Amino acid sequence: MSRVGRAEIALPAGVTVGVENNTVTVKGPKGELSQYIDDRNIVIENNGAVLNVVRKSESKSTKAKHGLYRQLIANMVKGVVEPFSKTLIVKGVGYKVALAGNKITMNVGLSHTVEFVSPQDVTLACPDANTIVVSGISKQRVGQVAATLKSKKPVEPYHLYGIHYQGERLVKKEGKTSGK
Repeated sequence: MSRVGRAEIALPAGVTVGVENNTVTVKGPKGELSQYIDDRNIVIENNGAVLNVVRKSESKSTKAKHGLYRQLIANMVKGVVEPFSKTLIVKGVGYKVALAGNKITMNVGLSHTVEFVSPQDVTLACPDANTIVVSGISKQRVGQVAATLKSKKPVEPYHLYGIHYQGERLVKKEGKTSGK
């Protein structure tokens, strides 16, 4: 049995979980999330303050999805209590970012400025001219928006200019050397 799928999900105070037509809905103080479960052999058991994800069959596809759905639901429970966030660092000579409302404008060494409009369920913040903080209640949406922003200017390997995650390990290539 999956170790991840076997683990219980503790429900904090103020979080309610409902299951209807294979859709799990989690409501909490920060918002509401829902996830469709496409396997009829996976059942969500709500035991008051604890949630269990149980599989009814031992088929290969059900075993493969057991831990996945348990972790997706655990992330939803965590997200409606405390939002997820990712920090992006913009590094380069003359590179800067500015936020106006829900639109971020990036000058990242291209011939034009790059503009990105934040989706409704994700919040962008710029604490300084070289940092972008992406936050929201859905871990998937936060990761997707952060990856989209990062893809606007990938890190180049010789000077490490570009956009990268905070704490990401970057490998700098050695430049050309003289002949002797």
